Amino acid sequence: GILESNSISSYEDCKGTADWLLAQTSVRPLVGIVCGSGMGGLADMLKDQVAFNYKDIPNFPQSTVDGHAGRLVFGMLKGRPCVCMQGRFHLYEGYAIQKITLPMRIFSLLGVETVILTNAAGGLNQDFKVGDIMIMKDHINMPGFAGNNPLSGPNDGRFGVRFPCMSDAYDRELQQLAVDVGQELGYGDFLREGVYCVLGGPSFETIAECRMLHKLGADAVGMSTVHEVIVARHCGMRVFALSLITNKAVMDYDSEEKANHKEVLETGQHRSIQLQKLVSTMVTRMEYNNTNA
Repeated sequence: GILESNSISSYEDCKGTADWLLAQTSVRPLVGIVCGSGMGGLADMLKDQVAFNYKDIPNFPQSTVDGHAGRLVFGMLKGRPCVCMQGRFHLYEGYAIQKITLPMRIFSLLGVETVILTNAAGGLNQDFKVGDIMIMKDHINMPGFAGNNPLSGPNDGRFGVRFPCMSDAYDRELQQLAVDVGQELGYGDFLREGVYCVLGGPSFETIAECRMLHKLGADAVGMSTVHEVIVARHCGMRVFALSLITNKAVMDYDSEEKANHKEVLETGQHRSIQLQKLVSTMVTRMEYNNTNA
């Protein structure tokens, strides 16, 4: 079960998993993509796929949520070598936070240089509409404030430094690329940017909590992504993240609205094609950016 497998994986364990994967596919991914709720379609775009079920990968955690498939898919996205996580892990499933972020360390050991993460989030910013896509420019890490950080415990210098900087966590060039590509594709009217706040879940936020988070400067709220971002940055990978705004957070007591997971998945389907197009177009432009950097 989940809890037996919650022991922290060493550098050697991660390296073993990466080598096991590399031995079974000729793809050498430079981009790693993490698909959020209802957005697993990105992985289906990959050509020449080699896919592994999470349960078959040594040391890998297992997924337990609807809308998260639980496969690691290698392949080519418009000629670029990628690896895609179809289904991610969350604190609310009972995983240790180090287990949730383990795939980022494996990405790094596979040779991934850039990680693209997507998630479903509730909109706190009153200008956001359901179906908006928010480029994450920063985060507020509530579990981290409470001492639940994926880098807690001994630091292995082969992964990264003890005290990694987070003020530059979200790559500015990639944010700009997303804006440019979004404009070209005609997505200007629903592409936003903002600050994502992570909470533990699985219960949705109360009205008082939504008001508090909004006052603190959060534009969207969710239960994922930030832990992976911290570990990806620790490993020196570039990070770009998108939130699909699947519901508006309830901010007043007279409201009849209620958050629910079904609504989250339905919005995901409606916008996922556009989100896939945005990400796949960015991937084709990215390396090109690197070579000119």
